[in-house]
Amino acid sequence: MQLLFATSNPHKIQEVAAILKPLDIDVVGLDRLDVQLPEPIEDGKTFEENAKIKAVYYAKAIGRMCLADDSGLEVDALGGKPGVYSARYANIDGSRSERDQANNIKLLDELKGVPQEDRAARFVCAMCLVDCQGSVVAQTQGTFEGVIVDQPRGNNGFGYDPLLYLPDVGSTSAQLSSEQKNARSHRGDAARQIAQCVSELGIQL
Repeated sequence: MQLLFATSNPHKIQEVAAILKPLDIDVVGLDRLDVQLPEPIEDGKTFEENAKIKAVYYAKAIGRMCLADDSGLEVDALGGKPGVYSARYANIDGSRSERDQANNIKLLDELKGVPQEDRAARFVCAMCLVDCQGSVVAQTQGTFEGVIVDQPRGNNGFGYDPLLYLPDVGSTSAQLSSEQKNARSHRGDAARQIAQCVSELGIQL
């Protein structure tokens, strides 16, 4: 079974593919499509709204079941920012790694002077599975709790992974192995819930 995951982010594809593989689901990204489509406007105010916007758009455009996600970082000391603007927080153009670095620098700058005990934060991932007519089949959400450290640590991962510290294991998300991260991450949590829905509902992809 093959499932279209509406993203061009190779890191996301790898994470979700690893989680859905036990169900014999082959996860493919937008790069595997024969046609290139303009990206939909993600103007939702929540992760759930944006995930649905993407899933419905691509499912209807291509005529096949589609999974989409929207994820980001919420920092309590910043009133929940960067939130749905996480990927474009620094508002710069450039490669994915350049944008990630700029976003991390801006976040650390905004948290200057904030003590460690007040830096609680979490990754949030909302997923939406839509059938080929654009009807929602399942929606899930996962979270990944931690605190923001004062400098990046680790090289495994992307986005804000080097900044989210996990007190119970004494490392950042970017210092975990891929297997460790998938076992506890926001995207892993949301994807496992999707897998459960697919299995329980007998959904044919």
